[in-house]
Amino acid sequence: MRFSFWPPTESKILQRRNGPISAAATILLVAGVSVASAQEPATHNFEEVAEGVFFATDAGQVYLMSNALVIVNEEDVVVVDSHVTPAAARALIESIEGLTDKPIRYLINTHYHFDHAHGNQAFGDDVTVVGHDYTYEKLAGDPLSERTFVSFSASFETRLTGLEERLAAEESVEGRQRLEQQIRVLANHIRDSEEIVPRPPDVTLDQTLTLFLGGRVIELHHFGRSHTGGDVVVFLPAEKLVFTGDLLLPFLSYMGDGYVEEWDETLEKLKSLDFELMLPGHGQPFRDRARIDRFQAYLRDLWTRVAELREQGISAVEAAIRVDLTNHREAYGVSEPGADVRAVERIYALLDEGDRAKTP
Repeated sequence: MRFSFWPPTESKILQRRNGPISAAATILLVAGVSVASAQEPATHNFEEVAEGVFFATDAGQVYLMSNALVIVNEEDVVVVDSHVTPAAARALIESIEGLTDKPIRYLINTHYHFDHAHGNQAFGDDVTVVGHDYTYEKLAGDPLSERTFVSFSASFETRLTGLEERLAAEESVEGRQRLEQQIRVLANHIRDSEEIVPRPPDVTLDQTLTLFLGGRVIELHHFGRSHTGGDVVVFLPAEKLVFTGDLLLPFLSYMGDGYVEEWDETLEKLKSLDFELMLPGHGQPFRDRARIDRFQAYLRDLWTRVAELREQGISAVEAAIRVDLTNHREAYGVSEPGADVRAVERIYALLDEGDRAKTP
């Protein structure tokens, strides 16, 4: 399954972009009812998962591509992840103005991938960007030439063409309206991507960093390589919640830049934190810690079985078709052999690196 049930009664939900929250809206917010801005369509949905802590997700008006976290402290605001473009980040900043008039002081990047960090430039010079050393290295380098960014960017054009073809064949009014909205949002995203000027972190960490902001403690932890070489989780110990970025999702994470063999151990270290709620970089929040075990099991089997196929002289593309992970049917809906070819190619590359390192 690609989602988990998360009772709405456990959160306060609000859709906002601009303007103050009215008294009536505040009453509805406490009641757990979704409220839309009367001025213009909302760009973000906010779920108040703890006092002053908001989980921000896509409301369908601007292409965000990732979730964010907004932490409102006594005197300032901390944002975790900046979405996929400066335009998406500006929409987030404007939406936050509807939650609080406190200034944003810190932006944390969970990792360097474009869908989480290419909105960094929208935050002013008075906002300190924090990330892992590896994230700095990647964003200060040439991230617009990275294979993952280039391949995903090309896919957006293909998807746009597909949507336009579907629109031409759609006969129902509702169907056409839905497709026209999707086309508008995606076309705007492609245009907005041309504005990106990657901004690396101003402050970096190697393993841990703690922010003490008023009465709030915010811990940043790098437990090892996993989804990328510099994944950071954001842990709020008093609230017993953790924002995992793409280290752990409700479904399988993208592995095209991952360290699949090490990911299992990194997740084991994540378990050392005392949290009850997991907030992912994509998808919905969840509480079932057994999800960590299930993902670890998948990673171990994927690595072992792909390595065995490689030993047989089978190509990465063929291995991606053949690898049998159907024992993970219940956890991830794997009903037939096969895996993401990008994950398999990454495993082959890591194994090739290991072979070269062993050569005298």
